[in-house]
Amino acid sequence: MAREEDAFEQTFSFIPLHTKTFTFLQDKDTLARLMKWSMLGRISAQSYSFDHSFSSYNSGKFALCFFKDPEVVSSLRKMEAGVWVPLDKPVVSVSVEPVPCTKVSMELFDPIYSCGILRPTGHVVKCFHDVYPDYDELRQMLQDEDSERYYVVGREERGEFLFRLFKHLCLGGELCQYEDAIDPYISTTKQVYKDLISVQKDPETKKISVVSTVIKICVFDKSGRCYPGTREEEQTFAYLIVDPYKRHVTLFCHFYGVGEFTV
Repeated sequence: MAREEDAFEQTFSFIPLHTKTFTFLQDKDTLARLMKWSMLGRISAQSYSFDHSFSSYNSGKFALCFFKDPEVVSSLRKMEAGVWVPLDKPVVSVSVEPVPCTKVSMELFDPIYSCGILRPTGHVVKCFHDVYPDYDELRQMLQDEDSERYYVVGREERGEFLFRLFKHLCLGGELCQYEDAIDPYISTTKQVYKDLISVQKDPETKKISVVSTVIKICVFDKSGRCYPGTREEEQTFAYLIVDPYKRHVTLFCHFYGVGEFTV
């Protein structure tokens, strides 16, 4: 019986795709925005190929294999006491959270334009906050569950990877200079999403659908959390985005803090 189980114990191997590029990490205007939002050098995307068929029900095993793979480990860095260091301790576990990813248009954001968060020009309405002097209605909708506009974008839609990506970009890094208008956030979200997600068109219905599987991950070594950060922080995040047809996976992550990522 043990031999039968071993036969079905599938492991994955990974090879870095060094030639894979992402427009959001090369486009001059986008890089300028990421710098303004204090995310430049701290947000990254790295792609790898893998050698076996992927099924979403096996995402935990897949993620553990990924972070134990020598090719992957040698290409990753984590932050300790403000310094970038390699993943030097063996990974013992990975927690995975499936992230819905079904959207193929930006219609999800339509309600934001007609609920009082924005002026007709697309500029964000400012509002009072006890702690943040330069607060606005957009960040309140994104962060404050008691806000009357929190569910202007519905509960299910807020869980979508597209919305999570938008929220990450809007909140930015530690020294973020926030935009006065929504357009830079929307256009950058669209660009990054298109870079990361794979779609296909049904030849009969012509309908486009997402084929990628998105998994939010947190990695642990024997000392506890080790990647993407040792402390839980909303803007320190890591997602595995799997294209099961190409057998490619992209690690998309951001490390909240001050200073640029250097290796």
